[in-house]
Amino acid sequence: MSELFDAVDALVASRSVLPPPAERKRLRAAHGLTIDEVATALKVRRATVSGWEAGKTEPRPPERDAYARLLDKLAELYPAPTTPAAPEQETAVPETFTGEPAPAPEVRARAGAPVSQAAAVTAAEQTQIGNTQTPASATAPVAPAPVAARPARTARPSTSMASGRPVARKADPVATPAGAGDPQFENGPLAVVDVDTDGQVLAYCTGGLVLDVPAKSLPSLVEWTLKEARLGAPRLSGPGKDADPLIVLTPSALERYGLPVALSDEERHAGRIPEGHKVVKQLVRAEWKLTKRGLGPWARIYRPATGSDRQCVQLCIPSWNALDPRSWGHAGQLPPAELARVLGVYASRVMTPRGSTAVTGLELMTALHPPTRASEPDADGRRHSAHNPGSLGKDPVDCAPCEAPDGHPLLADLPRFHVRGPGEKLLEEAFDWARSMTDAECTLRHLVGIDVNMAFAAGANGLNVGLGAPTHVKAPAFDPKLPGSWLVDLSHVDLSRVRVGKDKWADLDASLLPSPFTPTGDRPEGPAWYATPTVAYAVELGYDVAPVEAWVRYDNGRYLDGWYQRLRDAFLATMADLGVHPEMEPADFVAAMDGYRDRDPELAIVVSAVKATVKGGLGKLRERPRGEGWKPGQPWRALARPTWRPDIRAAVIARTRINLHRKIVKHAAFTGQYPVAVLSDCVVYAADGTSPLDFLPYRDGKPLPGGFKLGINPGLVKWEGTQSVLWGEEVRERFNAPELNLARYIKDGQVTDSGE
Repeated sequence: MSELFDAVDALVASRSVLPPPAERKRLRAAHGLTIDEVATALKVRRATVSGWEAGKTEPRPPERDAYARLLDKLAELYPAPTTPAAPEQETAVPETFTGEPAPAPEVRARAGAPVSQAAAVTAAEQTQIGNTQTPASATAPVAPAPVAARPARTARPSTSMASGRPVARKADPVATPAGAGDPQFENGPLAVVDVDTDGQVLAYCTGGLVLDVPAKSLPSLVEWTLKEARLGAPRLSGPGKDADPLIVLTPSALERYGLPVALSDEERHAGRIPEGHKVVKQLVRAEWKLTKRGLGPWARIYRPATGSDRQCVQLCIPSWNALDPRSWGHAGQLPPAELARVLGVYASRVMTPRGSTAVTGLELMTALHPPTRASEPDADGRRHSAHNPGSLGKDPVDCAPCEAPDGHPLLADLPRFHVRGPGEKLLEEAFDWARSMTDAECTLRHLVGIDVNMAFAAGANGLNVGLGAPTHVKAPAFDPKLPGSWLVDLSHVDLSRVRVGKDKWADLDASLLPSPFTPTGDRPEGPAWYATPTVAYAVELGYDVAPVEAWVRYDNGRYLDGWYQRLRDAFLATMADLGVHPEMEPADFVAAMDGYRDRDPELAIVVSAVKATVKGGLGKLRERPRGEGWKPGQPWRALARPTWRPDIRAAVIARTRINLHRKIVKHAAFTGQYPVAVLSDCVVYAADGTSPLDFLPYRDGKPLPGGFKLGINPGLVKWEGTQSVLWGEEVRERFNAPELNLARYIKDGQVTDSGE
C-alpha cells in the first residue's frame, strides 16, 4: 500500500505548480543561494537550473518535486512584495513610428546612462519587452515603419543589471531580431560589444536594443552571452541546428578584454594571435576551446556539446579585417549601433555570419540541407542519425579526374610540368570576351553596359546537380537531365545559323558573337570536357552531339533551390527597402536604380554582402589550398568537406554563361545588334542613346521574349554604365589593345595605367 501512496504522491508532485521563471530567480537570490548550490542539491547540471530560471526549460520528475519544495520554503521566508495597483495607461502601439519616442526622465538627463528597472519601465514599454510573464492581452505587435523613413536613433534603453535582459526596446523596421518570436533568442542573433566614454561595456543588439554587459574578461563574456544575453537564431531547416550567437568586438572592447586592436604582420599572416597570448590562456583555464583557426578575425569559442546542449559563441573582430571591404564596404568603420543594424539585417534575411561572405554562403547551403536527420524509431523506440535525403551527406566524395583542379591528389601521377588541355580538364568559367568595333558601331555615340542581377544565383535556380559520387561511362547517349561532365566535340556548332525557337532558325554574323563553349569566346577546336548545361545548349541550338565518355551522377537533385530562394528574397527585400521593386515599369526602374545606394548607405552594404555571398559561396565549392605547407599532389583541408564539389560550381557557372549567351543570341536575331564586350554578367552594346531603353526592344512595354528585360529580379538586367564610343577607342589605342575588354571599365570609365 505504501508503494501506491508513494506513486500517488509522485504523480501529484509531477503536476506541482511552479512560480514564474523570474520569481524562481528572485527567491534563490533572496536567500543568497548560487545556481551552483541549487544544482548540487538537486543533482543536476548548472545549465539545467539556469534554464529553469530563464524559462527555457521546465523541470521534470523527480527533480520537479524537490525544486517545488525548495521554492515553496523560500516563498514562505521571502514573500513577494505587494505593490499598489497602477493606474490604467494607454498601451496601444502606433501603426508607424514617425519620430523618436520620448525617453524616460532619467534617460533625458544623460543619454545612455544606466537607469533602474523600476524607474524606467512604463506600461507601454512593458508591451515591447517580450517578457514571458506579461499577459498576451497586454501586448500588441509593432507594425513596421515605412521603409523610406529611417528610424531616429534613441538613447540607450535601460537593462536589468542582474540579468542583462532589456527593459525597453525600440523597433527598427529593417532590423527586427531574427529570433523575435522565440524567447530563447528574444534579443536577436548578434550583438556589437563596445565601451562607452564612461567605461561602461554595452552590447548593441538588433532593433535598437542595448544591453549592459557585466563581463570583465573574454571567458566571462562568453558565459554571459550563453546564459544571459538571449542571443542566437532559430534553425533554417528542421534537422538543422540553431545559429550560435555572434559577438562583434569593437576596438574599445578589444582593449577592455586584453586583446590587440590590430594584428601584427606576423599575426595577420598566421590569421590569429599566438596560442601563448594571455587571453587564449584565460579561455583554456576556463575550459573553453577554439577551433583550428584559433583566435583570429572570425573565432569560434565552444565546449564540446552534451546531447542537444550546444555551448558555442562566434566572435567577429572588424579591426582584424573580419569584414572584408570587398564584400562589406565601410561596415568595419561604422559606429556600434549602425554596425549591429547592418549585420542584423543580413543575419535575419540570410543567416548569422559564420565567417567571410564566402564561408557564410557555403554554410547556408548546409544549414538549408543538413547532412543528417533523425531516423524513424527502431524496435526499442530510439532514433538514430540517418542520411538526410537531398543533402550532400556527411562524408566527402571524390570528384572526377577531369573536374580536379591542378595539384589535386587524383593527378599526382602526371608529369611535374604537364599542362592539361581541354580534352583533360573541365574548364567552365564566366565570359571574358571582347572584339573590335565595326565601322557602323563607330558611327554611334555611346557604349552602354547592362548587368544581369544576381546572375550566378539565377544560374543555380532549378539546376539539377549531382549529390553523390560520379560514375564513369564510355560513349554515352547525352541526357540533358543527367548532371555530369561530358567529353564531346562541339567545334561543329556554327553560330551563323542557330535555332531560336521550336521551329524557328536565325542567320547571324558569327564573327560578332562569342562562342558559348569557352570562357574566352573562342570557337573550340576539338573534343573538350563540358558540364551538362553547356552540352544541352548545343542541342538547343539545333546541333547533334556525340560524347566520347562522361562522368555522370545518377544520384542528383535540385540542391541549390532553397539556397537561391533565401538569397533572392534577401536581395529583393533589401532593394525594396531602398525603393526598388520588382513590379516597376522599365523607365521607373532605371530611375529608381539611379543613386539607390545613397538613400540608405547601411542597407546598400547589405545588398553588396548578399551578392558576395552568392559568388563566394559558389567559389568555396572548389576552394584551393591556402598555404599551410601544401605541395602539389597532396590533399588540402577543404577536400575533407562534403561541400567541396567542383562539379556543382562548374554546372552553375556553365548555366549562367549559357543563360547570358541565349539572351545575346535572341537579341541579335531580333535587332541585328551584337555585343562589343562581355565580362562575366556584364554586356556592352554600341547605341545612339545613353540608356538601355535606347536599344533594348520593348513593344507596348513588353520585352523581347527570351531576351534582355529590365528589372530587379535575379536574371533580369539593370543599367551598368555608359561611356562614349570615343572613350572606348581612346582606351584601346592607349594600351594598343584593339580587343581590350571595355566591360571591365564601363561603370565609371576609370582605367589604370596597366589597363586593369
